[in-house]
Amino acid sequence: MSRAGAEQRLVFCPGSVQLVQEEVLVQGPRVLVTGATGLLGRAVFREFHTSGWMVIGTGYRRARPRFLRCDLTDEDAIRRLLHEYKPEVIVHCAAERRPDIVEHHTEAAVNLNVHATSTLAKEAAVCGALFIYISTDYVFDGRNPPYGEDDAPNPLNVYGRSKLEGERETLRHCPGAVILRVPVLFGEVESVMESTVTSLWLKVQEATEESCTLDHCLQRFPTDARDVAIVCRKLSERMRQDPSIRGIFHFSGKEQMTKYEMALAMAQAFKLPSNHLIPLTEQPAGSAPRPVNSQLNCSRLELLNLSVELRPFTAAITDCLWPFTADKRWRQTVFH
Repeated sequence: MSRAGAEQRLVFCPGSVQLVQEEVLVQGPRVLVTGATGLLGRAVFREFHTSGWMVIGTGYRRARPRFLRCDLTDEDAIRRLLHEYKPEVIVHCAAERRPDIVEHHTEAAVNLNVHATSTLAKEAAVCGALFIYISTDYVFDGRNPPYGEDDAPNPLNVYGRSKLEGERETLRHCPGAVILRVPVLFGEVESVMESTVTSLWLKVQEATEESCTLDHCLQRFPTDARDVAIVCRKLSERMRQDPSIRGIFHFSGKEQMTKYEMALAMAQAFKLPSNHLIPLTEQPAGSAPRPVNSQLNCSRLELLNLSVELRPFTAAITDCLWPFTADKRWRQTVFH
């Protein structure tokens, strides 16, 4: 978590003063990543670490030896954490992000998505840390896309409302903070069920006589968590130099796809049959309402040269799914 650098030192010798250069360990800037055990948090942790930052990652249920176990709903625990590690930047990835879970377990979700965010923002302001809050495209109702950073939010479900309230708490307590809204994410998952996108892989593999229906109504913009992590690192670097980098930013993949179209792309990439996949053009009953198309306009990030060059969805999702293929040698046979 530190890197080598060259430092010049004056050395006094009998009758002379010599300027010598010697190798010393130079610590990079310190960043705290909440939710570092989750899909996005792992990517953010890795991106900062490989870029020379000193990274402190927190987790809770999935905390491991290299991460700190911290209950973010405990205000005293947050204060102790920031007092001990004194981060220059906080990237707040931890959240309950599953809309149907939030709908039925509202109190626990609000405690994490709103109250913990409020405490973190408040304590970040107290200790002078820069604060990045990860939010969602679900703050919009999806009726009039694409949405700019200044467009009026109107969330359709409890999840969207909780994240919007988290945004408001962030800016109320920490006016210099950055809010980064992103859509549905995929990436280097530990299990395909970790992402709504990669979970479709199970449907793709069900090439049996029975058909499998998939949503072909809601328009999504699947986004690689590794790209979001790069944006977080770029924002942090720029925020340290320029206090005008604050407020709301959008980042998103560019390819518009339904779940059905994502599954077809996966089947095509892995040369698997797809005739068992059936498009469903009506929203299923009983689930939390979702926006039909909450496409994000990302021009503010792009104008500041803080975006990244996106890989095609097929290439990125193939990279994420190959470890879950029946033949683990698939990658070598396809790419070499």
